[in-house]
Amino acid sequence: MAQKIAVIDYSMGNLRSVSKAIEHVAPDAEVRVTDDPHFIAAADRVVFPGQGAARDCMLALGDHHLRQAILQAAQSKPFLGICMGLQVLMTHSDENGGTPLLGLFDGEVKRFDGLALGDNGLPLKIPHMGWSCVHQAHTHALWDGIADDARFYFVHSYRVIPQDVSLIAATTDYGVRFTAAIARDNLFATQFHPEKSADTGLRLLKNFVDWDV
Repeated sequence: MAQKIAVIDYSMGNLRSVSKAIEHVAPDAEVRVTDDPHFIAAADRVVFPGQGAARDCMLALGDHHLRQAILQAAQSKPFLGICMGLQVLMTHSDENGGTPLLGLFDGEVKRFDGLALGDNGLPLKIPHMGWSCVHQAHTHALWDGIADDARFYFVHSYRVIPQDVSLIAATTDYGVRFTAAIARDNLFATQFHPEKSADTGLRLLKNFVDWDV
């Protein structure tokens, strides 16, 4: 029976790019962009992409009645968060003077401002946009076939600071070393965009599709 893979649709994020990339690496799967909590609950795997502002994201999740479906999926089946889909798993964002998040993990989301300095001592451009090396903190099924310090594509102004450092699956330097990916049990989430990261990103998505949790 073909896998069912839900790409969560809350009207934000690169949904088409993500779904097409997953269809490419899983041609026999049923890949559905959806805001249907019932399909998400029935899916074999769930992808939670996103970009933009944390407050807008949280409002959209409420409007689409997706908070509980996301939390349940993140604790029960192979789950991949991408960009904002990583950040909102934390407790709180500094954005807009403070934005409560989903709170699956204790942690803060903080802006780069004042921290990201280049080799010349001048502030680096925010958002952090482009290709950066990702240093793997430990082995993981989703790193299979991907070289340590391989380059992935980023677009973000905020960085995740989890309280439990054992969550950190990878880091990247952009003036300051920040969390590029987290992993815990059935969950893996990245600050970078695998769907925009050429063959290396496709390999990570293929590893996710094949991940035997």
